[in-house]
Amino acid sequence: MKKESKIYIAGHQGLVGSSLIRVLKKDGFQNLIGKSRKELDLTEQSEVNAFFKMERPEYVFLSAAKVGGIHANNTYPAEFIFSNLQIQNNIIDASYRFGVKKLVFLGSSCIYPKFAKQPMDEGQLLDGKLEPTNEPYAVAKIAGIVMCQSYNRQYGTNFISVMPTNLYGPRDNYHPQNSHVLPALIRRFHEAKISNMPEVVIWGTGNPKREFLYSDDMARACIFLMNSYDVTNDARGGEHVNIGSGIEVTIRELAETVQKVVGYSGKLTFDLTKPDGTPRKLLDVSKLHQMGWKHEVDLHDGITLAYQDFIENGATER
Repeated sequence: MKKESKIYIAGHQGLVGSSLIRVLKKDGFQNLIGKSRKELDLTEQSEVNAFFKMERPEYVFLSAAKVGGIHANNTYPAEFIFSNLQIQNNIIDASYRFGVKKLVFLGSSCIYPKFAKQPMDEGQLLDGKLEPTNEPYAVAKIAGIVMCQSYNRQYGTNFISVMPTNLYGPRDNYHPQNSHVLPALIRRFHEAKISNMPEVVIWGTGNPKREFLYSDDMARACIFLMNSYDVTNDARGGEHVNIGSGIEVTIRELAETVQKVVGYSGKLTFDLTKPDGTPRKLLDVSKLHQMGWKHEVDLHDGITLAYQDFIENGATER
């Protein structure tokens, strides 16, 4: 990409898209396009095609998606598979039809089998059964990977797919029921602090391990791959690339870090009668490391930045 290249960020107002905008601007890219849901309905093919015909973006970051935690995935499974399929189908096809030079499609680590060997490398895709609680979302994301590969094979496009680990950072979703574990912990400890609650209870033993990546690091990885990863000569259509820190922490360590950052002085209790979930979930990021990219923001510093954002933007979210 050149500094003057016209770049479309689909989903520019969310956690992922806003990080892409922020990092691209910091790197000197100014010709950036973003449309709100009111301005452009990405589930409507005619609207998407009209937008691409008018704007003619050269590069596309496809970060728009319907996302949520376990509660949201279980409550709205039809919406998750329908909306995500519609959005990515429309944008990928329009990118081909209107001559986009390169596209980055962002998926999720939930594409891997529930019992995948750890750490999870790119070759484990479609190698076992998915986690049932987010299967509709995962199936949609897998379809996006295969769609990019198929367009590359048939039309000679250069559409690449990336699979980030658990992300957090500015513009995260702090909703009490529909958020992921890290923003949920930030809200819980903050509310316990301001309400002088004597303890915060966490489900399970605290022993399961998870990997987290600050959203601006994810953006830097996507821009790095946009500039350096080429799949036009790959007869298979190109393999997706994992994006993560390669570092895992226990839920207990995560909770203790959030507690420290928030400044909550009460007791941290683990409810052993509640389930733990998957024991371990770590991406193998050796492929990305071999390409020359590694993350910059450590977990404590990232949570500190995320908590500042919560205080400024997310504390009133319900």
